[in-house]
Amino acid sequence: MVDKLQNSSRQILMVDEIEEHFTLYADVREAFLEVNRERFVPKGFGQMAFKLDALPMQQKQWISSPLTVAKMTQHLELKGVDSVLEIGCGSGYQAAILSKLCRRVFTIERIDSLLKEAKERFRAEKINNIFTRFDDGQRGWKAYAPFDRILFSATAKEIPTILFEQLAEGGILLAPIEKDGLQIITRYHKREGKISSETIEPCLFVPVLDGRVK
Repeated sequence: MVDKLQNSSRQILMVDEIEEHFTLYADVREAFLEVNRERFVPKGFGQMAFKLDALPMQQKQWISSPLTVAKMTQHLELKGVDSVLEIGCGSGYQAAILSKLCRRVFTIERIDSLLKEAKERFRAEKINNIFTRFDDGQRGWKAYAPFDRILFSATAKEIPTILFEQLAEGGILLAPIEKDGLQIITRYHKREGKISSETIEPCLFVPVLDGRVK
């Protein structure tokens, strides 16, 4: 009970620290208070779980800073959204946050060991509206398309056409895009079948890679 109270207090402090840099919508703030970040960081990093730092995982991957996750979540504009496709499940933390804000989350991971760990975390946290797939996320998930929102949790140089095809009319695709040596959070809108884009701010993510890793 003491540990639970301590974690709750640390989580509130983490969210307050996020808001020193980035003002959260009320529903996004509530989602961050609901999901215990410590459950989604690798073993041995519990004391750092509530700091605004990215943390290393296996396979040379990283769990993004809570501040970055907050920005990506809010830039998706999730109010009233039914389905989100996430490219790059990683630790599962971003998907867990999304699960509190929309009805269905579809998340794809190319590294099998990471996906298995994430699925265990979802089960342990009793999160039942996240659907997982072991695959190269750049192919999307055609069986459940179209998606209201698509989120890249890794940096891409360009967005595969197939993903825009799987984006619903009026939908948003959000991705860190590498251009001229910089990574920029970029938001794409699909209106009347046409894609427009807007740049939001610099960021730092691991790159999208091809293929699957068993």
